[in-house]
Amino acid sequence: MSSEQTDDGRLRPRIHFDRHAPEYRDRFEEITHDLHGRCPMAFSDTYGGHWVASGNREVATLARAADVLSNDHDVHGERRGYQGINIPAPDRGRGIRGGFLEMDPPEQRAYRDALNPYLSPAAVARWIPFVDEVTRACLDERIEQGRIDFVDDLANIVPAVLTLAMMGIPLTKWELYNEPAHAGVYTPPDSPDMKRVVEAHIAMMRDLATTLHTVRAQPRPGLVDALIRLRIDGEPAPDEELLGALGLLIGGGFDTTTALTAHALEWLSEHPDDRARLSAERGPLLDSATEEFLRYFTPAPGDGRTVAEDCALAGAELKEGDRIWLSWAMANRDPQVFPDPDRIDLARTGNRHASFGLGIHRCIGSNVARTVFKRMLLHVLDRIPDYVCDPEGTVHYDTIGVIQGMRKLPATFTPGRPLGPGLDATLDMLQRGCDEHGWAKPITERKAAAKLDGENADHD
Repeated sequence: MSSEQTDDGRLRPRIHFDRHAPEYRDRFEEITHDLHGRCPMAFSDTYGGHWVASGNREVATLARAADVLSNDHDVHGERRGYQGINIPAPDRGRGIRGGFLEMDPPEQRAYRDALNPYLSPAAVARWIPFVDEVTRACLDERIEQGRIDFVDDLANIVPAVLTLAMMGIPLTKWELYNEPAHAGVYTPPDSPDMKRVVEAHIAMMRDLATTLHTVRAQPRPGLVDALIRLRIDGEPAPDEELLGALGLLIGGGFDTTTALTAHALEWLSEHPDDRARLSAERGPLLDSATEEFLRYFTPAPGDGRTVAEDCALAGAELKEGDRIWLSWAMANRDPQVFPDPDRIDLARTGNRHASFGLGIHRCIGSNVARTVFKRMLLHVLDRIPDYVCDPEGTVHYDTIGVIQGMRKLPATFTPGRPLGPGLDATLDMLQRGCDEHGWAKPITERKAAAKLDGENADHD
């Protein structure tokens, strides 16, 4: 029997699955239920052929099998030629890996160990006053008009500004980074707008490269400095790897939180009774509602893996070199784990969703995402509680293969009054705090919250 015939019998059940097609977004629940019922682990002929894990149990098993499944993206063909976490693998042009999410231990672990002191729950909690100020300023910019686009005017700005602050990059550059972080995801490759998006991405990467050289010569606290100080087997990481890691932090810090916030605000507009309940019972409900929005909307729908050695996992016979798509989004709708999975239950308990991934590659920025989302949500509930989103002006991403995001979410509300300075003045004030008080230092060096109230100098 030929190897092709053997594989033909091994690669079953077979399905046609294209997560990048608009149909997948439009029929997500139907497709997910079908796969759960028939084949929670199946083989698709798309993108060169790859396994698709949709069942919660199958996804969890595979995600935790880091000893036999690889995240490596061998862009220079120096190892085994694996293609990283994207299916299909992107054409990166200059051969830059997508950060430590496309690395295996021990290399991957070194990056996470270097960043953990900046991203732990206690480290992130220090930034709450900072997030509150940026959110306040964003709402102040629109509150007298009674109109806002929750994407352009809020959810794009706050995560971007915080991410740059944590990295040690000037806050006023948020717009330079914002365009490629979002448009790079939602713009189709054949779009006439792609040339502009590529140019924006190049400008961002150039600025990151300049930042690396500047911080190396004149150190300032933040995630950039942490990566520069990183050592693997006693040696610093190459700049191209550092750029990949910084790009990963930007992508994870920007678009995913924007997507979660926009979808939650849209849903709450469509369910005003639940919005009123969440606002009134925020003490007991805020945490559970956050986890439920994460489960239901799953901003980052999944990741790819490459089988590193022949094995039997999740009911399939896997061979070295096989590609597998782990669908966090579909695992989050598995009725064997989540009763009534297609309904949002703000008080859902035992919500062990997979929206931040599972295993050793679980999202290192999960504490940031939760914190920023909650603070933006609370400010909206407090200051514009009667907002109504405009479905005619709302624009969702055409596809949800990379990020389940939104481009536009306009809303109207009863006008109010500003509570402080506008966004530009606020960013200037916050930049002074970053520069003078070292807010971006790791938690091991600074425990005080990022507040411009005179207390910071006493606790540096």
